[in-house]
Amino acid sequence: MERQAAEEGYVKLAVDRVSLNGNLIIPDGARGLVAFAHGSGSSRHSPRNQYVARVLRNAGLATLLFDLLTLDEEQEDLDTGRLRFDIGLLARRLVSATDWLKNSETTRHLKPGYFGASTGAAAALVAAAERPEAVSAVVSRGGRPDLAAPVLDRVKAPTLLIVGGDDYPVVDMNRRALALLKVEKKLVIVPGATHLFEEPGTLEKVAELAGDWFSSHLK
Repeated sequence: MERQAAEEGYVKLAVDRVSLNGNLIIPDGARGLVAFAHGSGSSRHSPRNQYVARVLRNAGLATLLFDLLTLDEEQEDLDTGRLRFDIGLLARRLVSATDWLKNSETTRHLKPGYFGASTGAAAALVAAAERPEAVSAVVSRGGRPDLAAPVLDRVKAPTLLIVGGDDYPVVDMNRRALALLKVEKKLVIVPGATHLFEEPGTLEKVAELAGDWFSSHLK
């Protein structure tokens, strides 16, 4: 617990009847806040999401990276891979975190948006459909929006889908999801990028695109 307390912006979120660990960092003058929904088998310590979060904070946006699963659930998921695809569970946790943010004195004035990766993108879109009045923008990185297909027509937040050009099955999944969205929307395919955007310059492009999208819709 002492190690956790030493982390920058460490918070505990009491959501969905469990306690989840998070890092909430609010730059001076922030007007918007981006909550991250990490992807399959990941956590708030994901180096890719950490990088994007730093870029967003440099653009004047607050960030919340938090674990969608408890430690016991993370271990179960490592063993079975089941919970990372439980989109209903992940979305409920994200909705609860959004309510927590809207009820907190330090964050209630910030317009919220979601940054989702992989299966976390599906959870972000389901949560955005559940809280249409609260969520002002969504960005998906290498996401699985197809897993949120039944509710995509209920999403009210402007949505940006970012996919690697070499992430072939996911490109098609995102194209089909784009057609189901009834809001301001955009699909950007990053040439030469695979699912994790590990190729030189590709994650930087994701962060640039996300920063522009959130800056336009959260500030």
